[in-house]
Amino acid sequence: MLFNSFEFAVFLPLVFILYWFVFNKNLKIQNAFLLGVSYVFYGWWDWRFLSLIFISSLVDFQIGKCFSHIQKPGHRKILLGISILVNLGILGFFKYFNFFAESFVSAFSLFGKSFEISRLELLLPVGISFYTFQTMSYTIDVYFKKMKGTHDFIQFFAYVSFFPQLVAGPIERAVHLLPQFEIKRVFDIYKAKEGLRQILWGLIKKVVIADNCAEYANQIFSQYSQHNAATLALGALFFAFQIYGDFSGYSDIATGSAKLFGFRLMQNFSFPYFSRDISEFWRRWHISLSTWFRDYLYIPLGGSRCSKLKQIRNTFIIFIVSGFWHGANWTFLMWGAVHALYFMPLLLLGRNRTHLDIVASQKLLPDLKEFVKIVFTFLLTCIAWIFFRAESLKDAFFYIGRLISFDIFSKPDMLSAKMLLILLLILIFMMIEWIGRHHDFALQNMKRISNRKLRWSMYYGMILALFIFSGNQQQFIYFQF
Repeated sequence: MLFNSFEFAVFLPLVFILYWFVFNKNLKIQNAFLLGVSYVFYGWWDWRFLSLIFISSLVDFQIGKCFSHIQKPGHRKILLGISILVNLGILGFFKYFNFFAESFVSAFSLFGKSFEISRLELLLPVGISFYTFQTMSYTIDVYFKKMKGTHDFIQFFAYVSFFPQLVAGPIERAVHLLPQFEIKRVFDIYKAKEGLRQILWGLIKKVVIADNCAEYANQIFSQYSQHNAATLALGALFFAFQIYGDFSGYSDIATGSAKLFGFRLMQNFSFPYFSRDISEFWRRWHISLSTWFRDYLYIPLGGSRCSKLKQIRNTFIIFIVSGFWHGANWTFLMWGAVHALYFMPLLLLGRNRTHLDIVASQKLLPDLKEFVKIVFTFLLTCIAWIFFRAESLKDAFFYIGRLISFDIFSKPDMLSAKMLLILLLILIFMMIEWIGRHHDFALQNMKRISNRKLRWSMYYGMILALFIFSGNQQQFIYFQF
């Protein structure tokens, strides 16, 4: 069920009414209702995959219960190992089996050995990487006694399958989200209004920006050999805004929807294209994943409290694993490796935590130095996105090779009135994002516009834009991860 579909437009208000006006008398019943509708939401794609999320939830729930009365370190490690093995085993089988099998065959072919491994025709379960990491964080945190394991299976199953963020995040930690299922929720009209504003902005990102950018990004990337460098630069630009509008738009709709039901999800994007270096970009892009890898992989490896050589090793590991998390393709691994290379100068010079504040915090516009840093960081990001979007490493390198040409300053050979309109929409979109950069999302502060007519004119204008630019519906990119 897509957030930008007619089905969800019916599903969300119906669930909202039943949640607050029918099942609001008893917390356990309300949680059970959320669990039921979340399974309906997930099963809308393919009901067979409900068994996977059920198994993952059941294993980690039972292991979490066992931790409460098993204190021997060796036994606790075995339980943690079972949780990790089951979760990563399911994830690895469905997402990475064919990749490893094909890579294994290719590696042996280099030594003159030729044999075949049957490729499995597996359908990747939607959101499996997200809910797998969510359940694993629970058992890891209970193992390290950062929280107590729950004995309420309805609460836990509802936490794992909570429909707003189930299939594309944010990847919520149990220490943050699970306690919200343990207390009675009281309807807050102000929180609900904020949620609706965030849903609206998420839909603008997805429908107006991402889906329309996708039309031209797909055309250019699929026929890159036929276009000049200027057109290829446009293709990279369109994809950069497609993936940002698509993924951060999903996160905004998810977070806004959660607010309608009295829940607070973590911020997953914080205006990453205004970053002044790659380190800041990763503090602002897909925050729930980058902090997950930081806490459960980078720090256990030694983090930054070790020799410089080990810091370099840890950085490459976390970026490459992050790339591999996104998909079973060498392009994603290269995307991660490229970002690791980008990060190296900052790490070696000790400047990876330089920009912790909001850019131009007390000013309307950035100064020239900040502006140059933002543009340079964005260009580096766009180049890396080429690896993320390309079908193969060969295509990515050829695409970048064709970009390095003097005709990048010439007129694009693929330019239309609609493309110019999309570029104008991107400019307006970024201006609104810039104005709202101090908040969790760009429209959060619109409630402070005192002129009611102006405020509602802006709301109606955005709703009208959704209808005008909704003809090119695309599936959310991160559903495949």
